[in-house]
Amino acid sequence: MKQKILQLVTGLLLVLVTGVFWGTWFALSRTMHELPPEIFITIGKQIMKNVAVPMSIIMPLSLAGLLILLIASWKRKSAYFYCILTTLLLFILALIITVAIEVPIDNQIKDWTVANLPSGWAGIRDRWEFYHTARTFISLAGISFFIVAIMNRRTESAR
Repeated sequence: MKQKILQLVTGLLLVLVTGVFWGTWFALSRTMHELPPEIFITIGKQIMKNVAVPMSIIMPLSLAGLLILLIASWKRKSAYFYCILTTLLLFILALIITVAIEVPIDNQIKDWTVANLPSGWAGIRDRWEFYHTARTFISLAGISFFIVAIMNRRTESAR
């Protein structure tokens, strides 16, 4: 019963993380290059303000949940185990992209105004978008592996 609760909570956290990435990519960031600088800066700062704290809580908790599920399934090296492992690795990759690439760019954008916009700002924006897209699809792959893991866990339990 504890494992099912952990699977549910971890799954919900992973869906929230993926939802933040997917939602901003699907609804906005695919067309950020079409926005004039003042709108880009305003929207970028607002997104950062809205997601920074919640994601700094949700992402580590989801990774901790995956790690616990992985350790609990260590002995059986089943499809469930390998899918959880893959999920964990994909979300760690998403975290690395966030911390190593996205956050440093966000920190640059926080200081931008239309008056002090750096000359290569469009290239910075495009780099942010490329890695945001990669992170979005990495998290979608991760949530897919998590769903396959849960489906395989049920199958194994029924045997």
